Amino acid sequence: MAAFDEHASAYDSWFFDNQNLLTSELKLVAHFLDKDSEILSVGCGSGLFESLLAKDYDIHIKYGIDPSKDMAEVAEKRGLQVDISPAETCEIEPNKFDIIMFNGSVSYISDLDICIKKAFDALKTGGKLILIDVPKESGFASLYNLASAVDTWEHPLLAHISPADPYPIELVKSANWRTSDEKIALMRANSFVDFEYAQTLLTHPMYANDKVQEVIEGYDRGDYVAICGYKK
Repeated sequence: MAAFDEHASAYDSWFFDNQNLLTSELKLVAHFLDKDSEILSVGCGSGLFESLLAKDYDIHIKYGIDPSKDMAEVAEKRGLQVDISPAETCEIEPNKFDIIMFNGSVSYISDLDICIKKAFDALKTGGKLILIDVPKESGFASLYNLASAVDTWEHPLLAHISPADPYPIELVKSANWRTSDEKIALMRANSFVDFEYAQTLLTHPMYANDKVQEVIEGYDRGDYVAICGYKK
């Protein structure tokens, strides 16, 4: 994706400048993952989360898919084997993985339905698909959509309500935020069952980086939500 090719360094820098938010999101990403599982990260980006999962949780992800060459180059330096390809057209070996994870990439995928179909085929029986992202109904997505509509964070409508260090506007404008219910419906339509949900970033976005936030069950209030479904 061109936006991430042009702003790969800005992506990592933003997370490093928002350490409490990063740690909160990392807790959520780790929540449904299992050690000693064969895990594929779809939309792995720079491999930042994957490297931190190995360091902080002893969860090791070897394989990733990402359309951005610049992002993939950084991820490969962090130890991932990356297929540089859009998620919609990538080829994945059937019945290979225990877990397939989309962390923060769902909103940058045009045809999520075909990606979920591919994930189902690539999972072993009993494996799980985890979609982790900012839901459209959340406070963050509402601010992102407003910033995208006015084409800047520097607008009176966003004064005194946006984070001090907002997500880069170029990456905000490239996204298509989906509701949690939309993602759940697509997973159900593709035969995933036994759903589990978890969420974090429970404060207003202005305060999301003030302290590390814990993970709780559900998807009714968090600005970062994980949806986990199983292949039976």
